Amino acid sequence: MKNNVLINSDPKSPVAEAYRTLRTNIEFSSIDKKLQTIVITSSGAGEGKSTTSINLAFAFVQSGKKVLLLDADLRRPMLHKKFEITNQWGLSTVLIGEKILKDCTQIIEGLEILSSGPIPPNPSEMLGSTKMKSLLDNLKEHYDYIIIDSPPVGFVTDSALLAASADGTILTVAVEETEKKAASYAKLQLSRVNANILGVVLTKIPQKNSGYYKYHYSSYYKYAHEKG
Repeated sequence: MKNNVLINSDPKSPVAEAYRTLRTNIEFSSIDKKLQTIVITSSGAGEGKSTTSINLAFAFVQSGKKVLLLDADLRRPMLHKKFEITNQWGLSTVLIGEKILKDCTQIIEGLEILSSGPIPPNPSEMLGSTKMKSLLDNLKEHYDYIIIDSPPVGFVTDSALLAASADGTILTVAVEETEKKAASYAKLQLSRVNANILGVVLTKIPQKNSGYYKYHYSSYYKYAHEKG
């Protein structure tokens, strides 16, 4: 698990500082509207959305907030693997009424985690259901922040459904891996459901010339956001 939680295992590293900065930026973004439910997604698989979700959640825990990290990827869940915890129950079992929330959450280093649970045959219908919306509303009464690790928005509609109900959405983009067209399409899908796109998190930035990549990709995304 340590490899996934850099903000805890290596708190003085530039990466850990970047997650703390992300946390601060989100807090400042919530001046006019409180941001509690935050969806983390990507245009494709393997772009670092789960690692971003984990570290952002721990960043809020470190600031004294009560946080739930929710695995809403009901097709290819990853959080239980990264934390090496059980996935016999979780979000899917809560939504079908098989178990109640408090019996499904697991706690690691002060962070509460709700894994996906068994993969259902109808992920999109489940995530877009009234029960899912009611669950998110209920979670807001018990947690300061709910960080939602969702499927890639470029592949299925699941993330767009979640983003439509969430307070904010963050798109992860892997440097030298994510294609511009894919990132633009992901942004378009989110915009179509009027998602509150908070911004982009760059992942897998090479140490060499990292300044160039930060500028290049952030400038592109700003353009796509304005023109989309």
